[in-house]
Amino acid sequence: MIVVYTSPGCASCRKVKQWLKDRNIPFIEKNIFKILLNDSEIKHLLMRSENGTDDLISKRSKIIQEQRIDVDSMTLDELVQFVRKNPSVMKRPIIISENNFQVGYDDEEIGVFLPKELRSIAAHQCTPDCPNYKACGQVREGKECEKRP
Repeated sequence: MIVVYTSPGCASCRKVKQWLKDRNIPFIEKNIFKILLNDSEIKHLLMRSENGTDDLISKRSKIIQEQRIDVDSMTLDELVQFVRKNPSVMKRPIIISENNFQVGYDDEEIGVFLPKELRSIAAHQCTPDCPNYKACGQVREGKECEKRP
């Protein structure tokens, strides 16, 4: 199952949710301000990210800038507690599935969250005369295109 960590007012979060909805891909949304992350979730996100704090923590966030906090010098436990108390320091959206992890919205990269059965449809370039043009173009219904070369 795909989990999307979001926050209110985040345009990229809205784009990710809409992209998933448009393709009928089920997901769980976790608003990081309503549902506070527990220690194991934060550690799991850090473990899954390629670059640790660089991928997950916004060094431009207000609290980090104002208090001149160096997250790279924190122990893991200190970092986890800091994020729990200050979820606004996390970059958003964070999209995670069993096999994939992405921070932010990227038109090209988000395709990794397409189920395998829809990837061939997404890669296929339909023409307007295709009977499944809308489904193929929008990767919505999972129908095979009848006019494949």
